[in-house]
This record gives sequence, structure tokens and C-alpha cells, in this order.
Amino acid sequence: MPSGSTFTNLGVSGSLALQAEREQLPGAIAQRPSVVTVWLAVNDLNATIEPSSYAQSLGVIVDGLVRGTDATIFVGNVPDLRSVPVYATTDKARLLAGINAYNDSIAAIAARSPSRVVAVDLFTGSAALVSTATVSSDGFHPSDSGYQLIADRFAAAMRAKGVPLRS
Repeated sequence: MPSGSTFTNLGVSGSLALQAEREQLPGAIAQRPSVVTVWLAVNDLNATIEPSSYAQSLGVIVDGLVRGTDATIFVGNVPDLRSVPVYATTDKARLLAGINAYNDSIAAIAARSPSRVVAVDLFTGSAALVSTATVSSDGFHPSDSGYQLIADRFAAAMRAKGVPLRS
């Protein structure tokens, strides 16, 4: 972020969208942010939250941020998880169907406020990026290199939307 910016992380590891709606959204609005990043999806997917329930909670979060702030909101979608080691024994067609349902919901939510909400595409090309360099030793979470790839996608979306970022 540019000099003089304040960064506040309200994220809680392991949060589901419903929890973030209840516990993190009020604090986010109270911060009066100019930019918000949201990446809530994989925990819900793993918890087998129905796409419609996930979309309901994420929609409340995004719509609340649109109504309650002047922020530009960047919402990350679900990467292609089929090659991530923890999913080695998972039905790949079923996993992809779940990912696509979540990503469709994210796109639809972003489309409700296109001047303020940007869906950040973490899916396209992500399967090819999954390796021992991008997945941590737990076989699930991104490694430092993996988080850098995610951050780069968010930064590219922010730059495209005119958010001034330092190089």
C-alpha cells in the first residue's frame, strides 16, 4: 500500500463465511476502510457448506461492506484445488463442481456492485502452479511462495482497478 496507509487484518484463520459475517464484518465496517480484501471460500468448501448457504453469508458480507463503507472490495475466488495433496483421494469431478459453484456465487455477488466489488481470479491457471514449492508441508495450506502467488493476483486486480500500490 502507499506510504501513510494503515493495514488492519481482521481475518481469523479457519473462519467460515457465516462466522466472518457475524464476527468480522462489524469490525471491518467500523475501520472505515478504503480497500478491503476478502478470501473466504476454501474453509467453507472443506466444511461442505452448501453453495447457496455460502453465497448467502458472503453476500451479506460484501453487501454490508458496500453499504457501510466507501471501500473498493476485492473478493478472491477458489483456486483449482484438484492437485493439492490433501485432496489426493477426493473425487476430482465432485471437487471441481463444488469449486465452480462457489466461484459462480462469488462472481454473481461481485456483479451486483461492479463499480465497487472485484472478483479476483485465483482459479485460472492455478492447477499448474500447485507444487511442493507452493503448498506447505501440511499438504493443504499455501507455502510462502504460494501465498506470494495469491498476493500477486490480488495486487494485479488492485492495480487494474486503480489502487495505488508500491512496487
